[in-house]
Amino acid sequence: MTDIRTSCAVPKNTQFKSPTAFFAKLPFTSDIERRRRQNLSRTLAHALDRVNVLGDDGGYGHTGCVNALSWTQDGDALLSAGDDTTVRIWRLDSSNYDQDYPFVCRSVINTGHRANIFSAKMLPMSSRIATAAGDSQIRVFDVPGALDARAAYGDTQTDYSTNQSCIRVIQCHQDSVKKIITEESPDLFLSVSEDGSVRQHDLRTPHSCRAESCPAPLVDIGHELNALSLSPLVPYQFVVAGEGSYGYLFDRRYLRHSIEHDWGMVPEAGKDATTCVRKFGRGRSSKDKGPRRDHITGARMSKANGHQVLLSYSGDGVYLFSTKDEPQVKEDFSRESPSPSHAEEESMPVPDTQNVRNGEANEDEEQGSHPERVVLSLFDHLISPSREIDSHPDVPVVMPRRCYTGARNVMTVKDVNFLGPDDEWVVSGSDDGNFFIWDKDTGALQGLYEGDGSVVNVIEGHPHFPLVAVSGIDTTVKLFAPTESPSSFSRMDNAEQIMNANQRQRSTRFRRYDISALFREDPDAMSSQGVPTRVAECIGQ
Repeated sequence: MTDIRTSCAVPKNTQFKSPTAFFAKLPFTSDIERRRRQNLSRTLAHALDRVNVLGDDGGYGHTGCVNALSWTQDGDALLSAGDDTTVRIWRLDSSNYDQDYPFVCRSVINTGHRANIFSAKMLPMSSRIATAAGDSQIRVFDVPGALDARAAYGDTQTDYSTNQSCIRVIQCHQDSVKKIITEESPDLFLSVSEDGSVRQHDLRTPHSCRAESCPAPLVDIGHELNALSLSPLVPYQFVVAGEGSYGYLFDRRYLRHSIEHDWGMVPEAGKDATTCVRKFGRGRSSKDKGPRRDHITGARMSKANGHQVLLSYSGDGVYLFSTKDEPQVKEDFSRESPSPSHAEEESMPVPDTQNVRNGEANEDEEQGSHPERVVLSLFDHLISPSREIDSHPDVPVVMPRRCYTGARNVMTVKDVNFLGPDDEWVVSGSDDGNFFIWDKDTGALQGLYEGDGSVVNVIEGHPHFPLVAVSGIDTTVKLFAPTESPSSFSRMDNAEQIMNANQRQRSTRFRRYDISALFREDPDAMSSQGVPTRVAECIGQ
């Protein structure tokens, strides 16, 4: 049998200590790079299998849900972070010849955050790591020793305290900070928060947040945000999304002049420093009646072409857009592809996770009584036309090019991503513990794999090798790669059953953020009906 890994995988007995050292020896030309990308694409087209689990239940690795994964630009290290408020740095152990991908954690940063970490990113061309968390803070750490290739040697773990490693605490946001996006700079990065703002941070110009001298946000949209993305090919544009039916494209080339800022005043909320030039939204089918309380959990701009955009809708599928497309009449797309999440407005109980992962529904649960039915009735009572959110009603809407369905995005805040050197595939986690891979151009299901014991939220592909990191509710990170033997974690044989089960459960509008919103609006009504008012932190993200 042909070894499908020979073109891209790390040889077991390699003389190179890291992927960076390996590529540094190659005579890079456009032709060699083209062939490398072709080989990587062909390799990723094969079935994946789980090749490593980072962490265990015995105290090695994280002790809570893993909400954030990020490869360094050179691919030498994987950052992970989550509910235990630590950042763990996983590196290849070059002394281990028994595994294809022997990533180990020898460096841990104790961040000092007081709530779950949602994002952790390495700032390019530096040894700095920026983290964002539910305590409304962004923290920046400088840990050159943790990123040294020699840190993976031996069995000793180095713990970096907050005082030892933290160089900046940023408190510009007023609510949970959900995402950090880096730029081609060791000093500049963007952040998005549930306070409805997007901010640009420059570590070269410190300021005192307590003195209310924070720079004006790039965006102050007036409702909850949790998704942010930009492409290095068009760094002046970024997409932001969250509560509501639309993703918004902002262009930093069109900065609005702020008189308040010139006079040293803090600008009023709701005044964006940048200009919204497009918004992306789904069509409405004839079955959609009245307002919709939508939520977009993930957004991603293509690194390969700079114009394609993915949006993942809670209770619905993943949609592909393009910044090059002209706005269309909404009805055009609606007639062709009605929104599946609202085609059937039925209240369905959430089944046992293990059963759904295997494409089965739990009949006992279907017959029981469930508080989510009460939630739905309260939801219908409280929602009004004025609550359908569109912060930029005058901006034209771009309709989707394609929709990817089968996964279930209801219970947690799931990211979405491209996969492959040319972004050939679309990937998303699911409430059933699986993750889905679709062909971007055709929408066909390419792969379906069990990635978590409960829910998969985050999927990140390695920048150079056919390696995929997956995390979710479990305390561990799973690594997937093509293998010679049949995949033990592929669920393609049960794909139809799994997708049908997910479609039935996706029809419900019972989602965690709905419960939280309803409780804020009418807590007495919620508690009087016996609806639980506290949801596990792990599920909420």
